[in-house]
Amino acid sequence: MSERILLVDDEPHILSALQRLLRNGLKDTGGARYEVESFTDAAVALARARECAFALAISDQRMPGMTGVEFLSQLRQVQPDCGRIILSGYADLNALVAAINEAEIARFISKPWADFDLLSAVRQVLRIRELTLENQRLADQVRQQMGVLSAQEAELRRLERLEPGITHVKWGSDGSFILEDPDEEVKW
Repeated sequence: MSERILLVDDEPHILSALQRLLRNGLKDTGGARYEVESFTDAAVALARARECAFALAISDQRMPGMTGVEFLSQLRQVQPDCGRIILSGYADLNALVAAINEAEIARFISKPWADFDLLSAVRQVLRIRELTLENQRLADQVRQQMGVLSAQEAELRRLERLEPGITHVKWGSDGSFILEDPDEEVKW
């Protein structure tokens, strides 16, 4: 199974250019191409992120309904291990500071971008993520050997990284488990 990259921009031609660049110019460590999913609506992209894991998210800053910083901040809550990059055609210092402080972005890339620079930044963010996950896995292994972390807890952490939310069960007042949040609006 190949890893996924999430793209969010309200301009479809920007999404097309990014998809083409990432699909053709980027491969994972095993030589497989990344699966690239793109969205023009940040709320829909966030709903998708609740369903499956992404290695990286690249978001425009200025979008209707939700800024890139707001989107990536919420994404960080759902998938803390997902790498985050902001694209912007505007040099807004306040947005950049918010992106760093709130969304904990790894990179800020200006539009228009140079393909080589964008691919280099993406590769670097993905590599840092890969090393961070490996360090977490090794630290969990040491904690497990020391008896601080049970095998079950280590497996739950691994599953949560693969499928965000899979280890959290929502219970109804009658003791049943809830598959979908009835208050959550489903968008098709």
